[in-house]
Amino acid sequence: MPDPIFDEPRLAAVYDALDPDRSDLDVYVALVADELGARSVLDVGCGTGTFAIMLADRGLQVVGVDPARASVDVARGKSGSDRVRWLDGDATTLPDLSVDVATMTANVAQVFTSDEDWSATLAGIHRALRPGGHLVFEARRPEVRAWEGWTPEATHQIVDCGPAGPVEDWTEVVSYSDGVLEFSSPTIFHVDGVRIESTSRLRFRTREEVEASLAETGYLVRDVRDAPDRPGREWVYVAQRPE
Repeated sequence: MPDPIFDEPRLAAVYDALDPDRSDLDVYVALVADELGARSVLDVGCGTGTFAIMLADRGLQVVGVDPARASVDVARGKSGSDRVRWLDGDATTLPDLSVDVATMTANVAQVFTSDEDWSATLAGIHRALRPGGHLVFEARRPEVRAWEGWTPEATHQIVDCGPAGPVEDWTEVVSYSDGVLEFSSPTIFHVDGVRIESTSRLRFRTREEVEASLAETGYLVRDVRDAPDRPGREWVYVAQRPE
């Protein structure tokens, strides 16, 4: 089940306003469209659709899938959304597809905390790729321990979210054990004082674990590179379904 921060309609409606700078996605547009020359893309965990619409703006055929219906509803309401095929679901529930590239940006690849869910997701994407197609995703490096900076003091903000008025939120770590991080993301709407709680979990896999899981699911690991937007803190994986 998706976290409330993505699937609660009131939270989904202000998601983009609370995280407006998505310049980190520019490098992935270039990687997918220019470096890999994709004409069709599956965006797994598309959320509110920012990346999917950026790809569609480049003339690519795009399918966006996400289990958080409230986020996908936001995506469907955006300018340019008519050029994207939106699906409610996940990589294990896809219709028959044959895309050039599949993507998982931001923390999407880390929401699968169990090995079973991660393997099922990789397998579902593998089926959706054409032979020779690529999977591109990013994942944080656990040795950097980025979560140690996810404190209320460092993440607290109050943002004017237009019709929703001022909205306050922050992040606070609950626990970290065996590679799995749990953290809370409270959100307060100042117009009426409503506070909505959301708790999320992420799995921090090592590079060796990720590469092994890709090989076990039938991928060839073509490249593992430093994330341009978070150098030294994340890896970008480029894997391929064999011809």
